[in-house]
Amino acid sequence: MPAKYYESDRAVAEYLLLHYDETDHSNFPVRCVAQLETGRLPASARALDLGCAVGRSSFELARCCAEVVGIDASTRFIAIARQLQKKRTLPFQSVEEGGLTRPRRAVVPGEIDRRRVRFERGDAMNLPSSLGHFDVILLANLIDRLRNPRKCLEQMRRFLRPGGQLIITSPYSWLVEYTPRRCWLGGFRRQGRPVTTFDTLRQILSPHFRLVRRRDLPFLIREHARKFQFGLAEASLWFRRP
Repeated sequence: MPAKYYESDRAVAEYLLLHYDETDHSNFPVRCVAQLETGRLPASARALDLGCAVGRSSFELARCCAEVVGIDASTRFIAIARQLQKKRTLPFQSVEEGGLTRPRRAVVPGEIDRRRVRFERGDAMNLPSSLGHFDVILLANLIDRLRNPRKCLEQMRRFLRPGGQLIITSPYSWLVEYTPRRCWLGGFRRQGRPVTTFDTLRQILSPHFRLVRRRDLPFLIREHARKFQFGLAEASLWFRRP
């Protein structure tokens, strides 16, 4: 099953590099959080990072939010994120070639207050009401890895305060291994007309959210020293209507 990938040593190494390698030219989690309009946030702002993986975007949110909740379906990713919260650094091995590896270290920037963050394993499609309300919700490269992304998105109104900010990024890589075709938000034709993911995002969100902007965010996933996956996520920022 595809979900097992996110519990593997390979996934841990690839995502630690994506999140914490300062030589990675994309700095993807940092730039996801940079889509926020921080001047609009209250001093007591709460943030929810759905699909937080190994935690870098959650830590970045702690720069501007008093409390951050990071949630991911992967038990392994949450364990790694908690270790980084506790110790700030974590050694790991990345693949160089075949069975050859290279020692590395993930490091959370020292100026970030890690006490503001907590990590929980959870289901982005079935969030408990006990989470409360947030001023920021981030869904970074998550929707095309859910079995029912519409169900996830339709919850956002319940958890985001009026005036709150919703950031969605995704390369829209729809695969039946993760999402049944009937649940794809885009990438197909309906009555002969092409349907894009953003078309459906707008249809789901527009009644309760106002689109602020869209932009492309490149990212790199390093498989080994000579092979990388290059992706181009579309990032959209939405404000919750009063």
